[in-house]
Amino acid sequence: MVLALVLAALTPGAGGVLVRGEKGTAKTTAVRGLAAVLPGIDVVAGDRFSTDPADAGDVGPDHASLAGAPVERRPVRLVELPVGASEDRLVGSLHLERALAEGVTEFEPGLLARAHRGLLYVDEVNLLHDHLVDLLLDAAATGRATVERDGVSVVHPARFVLVGTMNPEEGELRPQLLDRFALAVDVAAPRDPALRAEVVRRRMAFEADPAAFAAAWAPAERELAARVASARDLVGAVTLPDRMLQAVAHVCAAFDVDGLRADIVTARTAVAHAAWCGRTQVTRADVRAAARLALPHRRRRGPFDEPTLEEDRLDDALDEALGPDDPEPDPEPDGPDGSDGPDGPDGPDGPAGDRADDPADDQADDQAEDQPGDRAPTDSTTEQVEEPESEPGAEPLGENDGETGARTAGGRSAGGAVAGVGETFRARLLQARRGGSGPTGRRSRARSAGGRRVGSRRPLPGSPGSSGAVHLAHTVRAAVPHQVARGRVAGALRLAPADLRVAVTEGREANLVLFCVDASGSMAARRRMEAVKTAILSLLLDAYQRRDTVGLVTFRGSGAEVLLPPTSSVDVAATRLRELPTGGRTPVAEGLLACAEVLRREARRPGARRPLLVVVTDGRATSGADAVPRSRRAAERLRADGVAAFVVDCESGPLRLGLARTLAEHLGAEHVPVDLVDAGVLAGLAGRGTGRAA
Repeated sequence: MVLALVLAALTPGAGGVLVRGEKGTAKTTAVRGLAAVLPGIDVVAGDRFSTDPADAGDVGPDHASLAGAPVERRPVRLVELPVGASEDRLVGSLHLERALAEGVTEFEPGLLARAHRGLLYVDEVNLLHDHLVDLLLDAAATGRATVERDGVSVVHPARFVLVGTMNPEEGELRPQLLDRFALAVDVAAPRDPALRAEVVRRRMAFEADPAAFAAAWAPAERELAARVASARDLVGAVTLPDRMLQAVAHVCAAFDVDGLRADIVTARTAVAHAAWCGRTQVTRADVRAAARLALPHRRRRGPFDEPTLEEDRLDDALDEALGPDDPEPDPEPDGPDGSDGPDGPDGPDGPAGDRADDPADDQADDQAEDQPGDRAPTDSTTEQVEEPESEPGAEPLGENDGETGARTAGGRSAGGAVAGVGETFRARLLQARRGGSGPTGRRSRARSAGGRRVGSRRPLPGSPGSSGAVHLAHTVRAAVPHQVARGRVAGALRLAPADLRVAVTEGREANLVLFCVDASGSMAARRRMEAVKTAILSLLLDAYQRRDTVGLVTFRGSGAEVLLPPTSSVDVAATRLRELPTGGRTPVAEGLLACAEVLRREARRPGARRPLLVVVTDGRATSGADAVPRSRRAAERLRADGVAAFVVDCESGPLRLGLARTLAEHLGAEHVPVDLVDAGVLAGLAGRGTGRAA
């Protein structure tokens, strides 16, 4: 992590650093400490955009007004972008004080301008609102920010090192933003008790006397800052031989990375690593170190696979490019002095300990495999019973109403076959079509207190949005035509209550995702139920990452059962789904009515979320003589209640009756074949122009 942060700072144009890791691994602490060891920068006194006076192409809006101003040196800024920041705060907005007091249109710079030639830090970057991500992508791609809003038109430089930290359990990062990070590292807490004790010891020493602690480590920090400054001066003198450039290209091609940005980033990082090690020519060791940091998050892999890079495969690729007789790689320093830690062997607390066999390195692969947010584990101990699929119109195999209707003491269904679960995938986004106003989340569009500003309106007395944020520009515009009538000649803008406009903002809301799962005999074929469970688990994982509440209702035999009342514990839902047995008839009506009752109860709770019903079935209603009419009436009842719904069609085989599609029509739901729940499959079909309905 420290090495990646330093290398990114040595070559700001290459991109930034993404630090992924579990909670409590000092991600934020390391990032905040980076600014203190970076060399200062020269700026024109009073320049709000921190442009470089030695660079004729680095010109900001204040350039003309500051002609002749003195040049001063100041430290590099670390600008923090909060996840909940507004768009105005990021890109800038109309200067409020001058607009109201003088009626002057003046631009007030935002965080992008403040971060120019510095560091822009986003903690929990994977939770950043999409509209802010779009603005960051534009600035990262062009090196400047363009503001066209609120009567102002400004273009200013915005080149910065983007540093983001995230916990993979909280959801993945958008691919476009992920690719903008030049380097990515995964961090995990060490499992060695001695190292953990040392962390606690130093933390307690800092809390007891912060000044003394900082003074004790000041020499090591000055030494690190001096090495960073020396390496930055040396970067321009480092040469990249064509042989090493060919090795970079060979490694990137061997790992099948997307695009050519990986080649550029790896080459630049190799140059920075050579300068960091005090060399003026890139070697195999530099290419290897750069590839380890630049390639893992760019590899073509499954959506939930851990971004890892096989060391043996990397060495093989280098051998192919450079030959096996090339000298062995030099030791790669993880700290500023080539030692295992950032302090060196003789820090103020004495020897750092024997770290030749660092357990953090030994545990890296295990930690990568245990990330709970990336992949739902396959239940290898689950009994899998091979059952032939029922022919259309025939009685489903395994039906035994007496057995399947029985309950265990805990209320769970007993009997029936239990199918295994396959590997999860990136699920298609299911969202309510109409906008809502639920709690902040990451699924459906909603009018919310935060998010993208989409307009303004007059506040209505007693309306829910009467106390919303003031839309300054529209308020001023509403007042301007009346200034003469109000007697204004000079001075402050004269406002009236009728001028007030409140902002209308659009964000994303969290939903209550209620799964209604058909566990009857017609679903009992092993391959079919395994595919169904895999699809539902993928949707559950998606619900977890989008901050949804989930519930699980199953139906089979002669009734329905609420296996999991709505909860935020997706892990419990996944566990119960894996253990779900199948068999019996198909009481579709009972399942839908049970869902309707759950949704009615939840609607009465304070802060209720908008429901999203996901019915997983093949549509064959076989429980009772009037099973089909009752299922249709139940579906139409839910439709009348305005419940947004999807029907995941699990019917398979050459002869299909289309009953799930008919159920979707009565439910007013979108019909989704189970194989199109996989977003990758859906994208592939769209790319080939198959025209298959979803």
